[in-house]
Amino acid sequence: MQRTLVLLKPDCVERRLIGRVINRFEDKGLNIIAMKLIRITPDLAKQHYAEHVSKPFYPGLESFITAAPVVAIVLEGLEAIQVVRDMLGATSGLKASPGTIRGDFSSSRQMNLVHASDGEEASKREIDLYFKPEEILEHTPVLTPWMRADDE
Repeated sequence: MQRTLVLLKPDCVERRLIGRVINRFEDKGLNIIAMKLIRITPDLAKQHYAEHVSKPFYPGLESFITAAPVVAIVLEGLEAIQVVRDMLGATSGLKASPGTIRGDFSSSRQMNLVHASDGEEASKREIDLYFKPEEILEHTPVLTPWMRADDE
Protein backbone atom coordinates (compact mmCIF):
# COMPACT_ATOMS: atom_id res chain seq x y z
CA MET A 1 0.00 0.00 0.00
CA GLN A 2 1.17 3.48 -0.83
CA ARG A 3 0.07 6.94 0.20
CA THR A 4 0.11 10.04 -1.92
CA LEU A 5 -0.73 13.68 -1.41
CA VAL A 6 -3.25 15.22 -3.78
CA LEU A 7 -4.08 18.92 -3.88
CA LEU A 8 -7.22 20.05 -5.64
CA LYS A 9 -5.85 23.41 -6.74
CA PRO A 10 -7.64 26.77 -6.67
CA ASP A 11 -8.95 26.36 -10.22
CA CYS A 12 -10.52 23.02 -9.28
CA VAL A 13 -12.16 24.55 -6.20
CA GLU A 14 -13.35 27.70 -7.98
CA ARG A 15 -14.77 25.70 -10.89
CA ARG A 16 -16.69 23.51 -8.42
CA LEU A 17 -15.06 20.29 -9.63
CA ILE A 18 -14.11 18.96 -6.18
CA GLY A 19 -16.78 16.25 -6.06
CA ARG A 20 -16.24 15.11 -9.63
CA VAL A 21 -12.49 14.70 -9.10
CA ILE A 22 -12.82 12.97 -5.73
CA ASN A 23 -15.43 10.66 -7.23
CA ARG A 24 -12.89 9.43 -9.77
CA PHE A 25 -10.41 8.52 -7.04
CA GLU A 26 -13.10 6.71 -5.07
CA ASP A 27 -14.33 4.89 -8.18
CA LYS A 28 -10.77 3.66 -8.73
CA GLY A 29 -10.79 2.13 -5.24
CA LEU A 30 -8.38 4.57 -3.61
CA ASN A 31 -9.04 5.20 0.07
CA ILE A 32 -9.26 8.76 1.42
CA ILE A 33 -7.49 8.73 4.77
CA ALA A 34 -7.18 12.50 5.28
CA MET A 35 -8.82 15.54 3.72
CA LYS A 36 -9.23 19.23 4.48
CA LEU A 37 -9.99 22.56 2.85
CA ILE A 38 -7.10 24.99 3.42
CA ARG A 39 -5.62 28.23 2.16
CA ILE A 40 -1.98 27.81 1.15
CA THR A 41 0.12 30.66 2.52
CA PRO A 42 3.13 32.09 0.67
CA ASP A 43 5.37 30.39 3.26
CA LEU A 44 3.76 26.97 2.71
CA ALA A 45 3.96 27.48 -1.06
CA LYS A 46 7.71 28.13 -0.76
CA GLN A 47 8.13 24.93 1.24
CA HIS A 48 6.00 22.86 -1.12
CA TYR A 49 7.64 24.21 -4.30
CA ALA A 50 11.14 24.64 -2.79
CA GLU A 51 12.88 23.38 -5.93
CA HIS A 52 11.15 26.08 -8.01
CA VAL A 53 11.50 29.17 -5.76
CA SER A 54 14.48 30.58 -7.67
CA LYS A 55 12.97 29.97 -11.12
CA PRO A 56 11.47 32.83 -13.13
CA PHE A 57 8.00 31.28 -13.21
CA TYR A 58 7.76 30.87 -9.42
CA PRO A 59 6.05 34.21 -8.58
CA GLY A 60 3.15 33.30 -10.89
CA LEU A 61 2.96 29.80 -9.41
CA GLU A 62 2.83 31.19 -5.86
CA SER A 63 0.23 33.76 -6.84
CA PHE A 64 -1.94 31.03 -8.38
CA ILE A 65 -1.67 28.45 -5.57
CA THR A 66 -2.43 31.06 -2.87
CA ALA A 67 -5.30 32.73 -4.76
CA ALA A 68 -8.13 30.56 -3.38
CA PRO A 69 -8.61 27.55 -1.11
CA VAL A 70 -7.34 24.10 -2.02
CA VAL A 71 -8.47 20.67 -0.88
CA ALA A 72 -5.58 18.63 0.52
CA ILE A 73 -6.11 14.86 0.43
CA VAL A 74 -4.10 11.81 1.39
CA LEU A 75 -5.03 8.82 -0.75
CA GLU A 76 -3.99 5.26 0.01
CA GLY A 77 -4.02 2.24 -2.27
CA LEU A 78 -2.01 -0.23 -4.27
CA GLU A 79 0.62 1.67 -6.26
CA ALA A 80 -1.31 4.84 -5.37
CA ILE A 81 1.39 7.28 -6.49
CA GLN A 82 1.55 6.06 -10.09
CA VAL A 83 -2.16 5.26 -10.29
CA VAL A 84 -3.07 8.83 -9.31
CA ARG A 85 -0.52 10.37 -11.68
CA ASP A 86 -1.87 8.24 -14.52
CA MET A 87 -5.41 9.32 -13.67
CA LEU A 88 -4.36 12.99 -13.82
CA GLY A 89 -2.77 12.81 -17.26
CA ALA A 90 -0.07 15.05 -18.72
CA THR A 91 0.78 18.22 -16.80
CA SER A 92 -0.68 20.40 -19.52
CA GLY A 93 -4.40 19.95 -19.93
CA LEU A 94 -3.85 20.69 -23.61
CA LYS A 95 -1.69 17.57 -23.94
CA ALA A 96 -3.52 15.30 -21.48
CA SER A 97 -5.41 12.39 -22.98
CA PRO A 98 -9.21 12.30 -22.93
CA GLY A 99 -10.40 10.20 -20.01
CA THR A 100 -7.80 11.65 -17.64
CA ILE A 101 -8.80 14.32 -15.14
CA ARG A 102 -6.73 17.01 -16.86
CA GLY A 103 -7.69 15.76 -20.32
CA ASP A 104 -11.37 16.05 -19.47
CA PHE A 105 -11.40 19.26 -17.43
CA SER A 106 -8.27 21.36 -18.13
CA SER A 107 -7.09 23.40 -21.09
CA SER A 108 -4.06 25.01 -19.44
CA ARG A 109 -0.50 24.12 -18.44
CA GLN A 110 -0.59 25.93 -15.10
CA MET A 111 -4.28 25.75 -14.31
CA ASN A 112 -4.24 21.98 -14.39
CA LEU A 113 -6.61 21.38 -11.47
CA VAL A 114 -4.68 18.84 -9.39
CA HIS A 115 -1.24 18.27 -7.89
CA ALA A 116 -0.09 14.77 -6.96
CA SER A 117 3.17 13.60 -5.41
CA ASP A 118 5.64 12.26 -7.97
CA GLY A 119 7.37 9.60 -5.87
CA GLU A 120 7.57 8.00 -2.45
CA GLU A 121 10.05 10.52 -1.03
CA ALA A 122 8.00 13.47 -2.29
CA SER A 123 4.82 11.88 -1.00
CA LYS A 124 6.17 11.55 2.53
CA ARG A 125 7.55 15.12 2.52
CA GLU A 126 4.36 16.62 1.11
CA ILE A 127 2.01 14.70 3.40
CA ASP A 128 4.07 15.94 6.36
CA LEU A 129 3.74 19.53 5.11
CA TYR A 130 -0.05 19.41 5.02
CA PHE A 131 -1.11 16.93 7.70
CA LYS A 132 -0.26 16.17 11.31
CA PRO A 133 -0.01 12.44 12.08
CA GLU A 134 -3.25 12.54 14.09
CA GLU A 135 -5.13 13.94 11.07
CA ILE A 136 -4.49 10.76 9.08
CA LEU A 137 -7.22 8.23 9.82
CA GLU A 138 -6.31 4.73 8.76
CA HIS A 139 -9.24 2.47 8.00
CA THR A 140 -10.25 -0.25 5.60
CA PRO A 141 -13.58 0.28 3.86
CA VAL A 142 -15.94 -2.69 4.00
CA LEU A 143 -15.91 -2.95 0.21
CA THR A 144 -12.14 -3.48 0.04
CA PRO A 145 -12.46 -7.28 -0.49
CA TRP A 146 -14.45 -6.50 -3.63
CA MET A 147 -11.81 -4.08 -4.96
CA ARG A 148 -8.64 -6.22 -4.76
CA ALA A 149 -7.51 -9.73 -3.88
CA ASP A 150 -6.36 -10.51 -0.34
CA ASP A 151 -2.80 -11.17 -1.49
CA GLU A 152 -2.38 -7.81 -3.27
